[in-house]
Amino acid sequence: MFLLILHLMQQLNFPPIQAKIKKEDEQFFIFDIIRKKNIFLTPEEWVRQHIIHFLISEKKYSKALISCEKGLKYNKLSKRSDIVVYDNTGKPYLLIECKAPSIKINQVVFEQASTYNQTLKAPYIAVSNGIKSYICKIDFENNKYVFLDEFPTSTQETK
Repeated sequence: MFLLILHLMQQLNFPPIQAKIKKEDEQFFIFDIIRKKNIFLTPEEWVRQHIIHFLISEKKYSKALISCEKGLKYNKLSKRSDIVVYDNTGKPYLLIECKAPSIKINQVVFEQASTYNQTLKAPYIAVSNGIKSYICKIDFENNKYVFLDEFPTSTQETK
């Protein structure tokens, strides 16, 4: 079983995680510490779980301020954001769009995250396939993105 998991889930540019993986009826599931349940293990979910663990262990975000696969409305359409981190006041702080490692991060992916952020208005957005991550601070006043070298920590201001 372990070799099959290694074959399906590749090494990412995030620290390794202590993932709880289980097999049911020839399918693999990973325990999501945010949703507190087993989630079907896809390459995109592998990336999402690495990012969640990274945000908590390395960037010191509270689990209580992170949501996964939360629904939102955009132009009357129902959409789902991959990861949203909230600030201590409950406002969206960081929106993260996750893709499988095989998916190239391109303009379409950025536009998807930006579209979701038109509703959320988070001051930071990120897109990642686990291999490559792009993080931006949004300058809403000038309608510009400022690219960052790393994910913001939980102590950064949302100015």
